[in-house]
Amino acid sequence: MMAASRKNIEFILDKMQFQTIGPNKLNQLRHVLFFEDIAGIEAHMKKHAAILKPKFDAVLDVLDTELAGSSIASWSRPKGGYFISIDTFPGCARNVINKAAEAGVKLTPAGATFPYGKDPQDRNIRIAPSFPSAADVKSAMELVAICIGLVSIDKLLSEA
Repeated sequence: MMAASRKNIEFILDKMQFQTIGPNKLNQLRHVLFFEDIAGIEAHMKKHAAILKPKFDAVLDVLDTELAGSSIASWSRPKGGYFISIDTFPGCARNVINKAAEAGVKLTPAGATFPYGKDPQDRNIRIAPSFPSAADVKSAMELVAICIGLVSIDKLLSEA
């Protein structure tokens, strides 16, 4: 937003055409020098995969062991990316996250995958296992699975 006389606006617009916001050329050059070519990018991504795969496997192993076949939750099996999405019974995600927090495990807020963080069914939990160690991810997910079970039992009992 700018307020000025017509003559000043014409002068400023003439100069601004050369000052457009655009890509950061220095960072682009740094990337080109670091990766060199597509093979460099692919090799680097394989290093990322080697770090992340055991963490994602830990999440999925716990979910499969503790919750598979129970019908109280379902989850995604991503082929890439940084998140696993868990769906609980409707109305349970916030309670699961709060219960996990009370026990010492901090999760991404319920509904984080929805616009403005508002899950209309309050059932989605996004798991981001990229930062902690695989052992910590496994322990945390064991607790999350217990919390999903406890909150689901409370939900079922309240509807009975």
